[in-house]
Amino acid sequence: MKHMTAKSMRKALKTKWIEQIYQKDSVDSTLTWAKEEAESCLLANRNTVLFLADKQTAGKGRFGRVWDSPAGENVYMTLLLLRPPIEPVNAASLTLVMGLSVAQAVRESAGLLAGIKWPNDVVLAGKKICGILTEMRIGKEKPEYVSIGVGINMNQTDYPPELQDKATSLALQKGGAVCREEVTARVLERFEENYKCFLKTQDLSLLKNEYENLLLNLNQQVRILEKDSESLGIARGITASGELLVEDEKGAVRQILSGEVSVRGLYSYV
Repeated sequence: MKHMTAKSMRKALKTKWIEQIYQKDSVDSTLTWAKEEAESCLLANRNTVLFLADKQTAGKGRFGRVWDSPAGENVYMTLLLLRPPIEPVNAASLTLVMGLSVAQAVRESAGLLAGIKWPNDVVLAGKKICGILTEMRIGKEKPEYVSIGVGINMNQTDYPPELQDKATSLALQKGGAVCREEVTARVLERFEENYKCFLKTQDLSLLKNEYENLLLNLNQQVRILEKDSESLGIARGITASGELLVEDEKGAVRQILSGEVSVRGLYSYV
């Protein structure tokens, strides 16, 4: 499998919105790497910088999980948004914006019916293909930067036994390898469009319909797994700030915050 390079990535992109692309064959985590370089990017007055790696040795997932990151098969990247014009309280919604962008791009570039499992897992055939993690540093009550880490399973075909019923890749679902640069470029272009919509309102109100159209949980029974309890309900969509709306058996609707709970299907991961 050929290496992705900053040059091959730039060639595939149809936008100059990303001002600089850094690439390494192997890093511990692109999120950590982006954090280490953020200060120099701020001093250089950059707005948008991309960090790409062919392999991660300590990829990060939600709730402190490790993201499986073999070499040369998938895409591991962090998009660094410097001095973004957003309120800190709204930054978490960018995770959902990226999830929407990945699902849209997979549909467009790979022709596969990707969907979203709230809040930001991108799913094919009931299995996860993408993980997203957003971090932020605040200075003087404004974000100095927001970093959005993305791992997309593209050409990986072997998974450890504990992941085989939970993870898949574009190649497994398509029946052949995909061009990593092509899919990644479409993700970044979609994110650029969606991010511009997000900035108009500082929330998901202009993206809500598109997000819900791809939301696999919509109008499905879900299990809400909280720290000390578990409950059932019907997912009814999202709020403008990205909470999941869940209707209980009495018809009452509550808003679920993604940082506090996990949501599962009644009989499966989705």
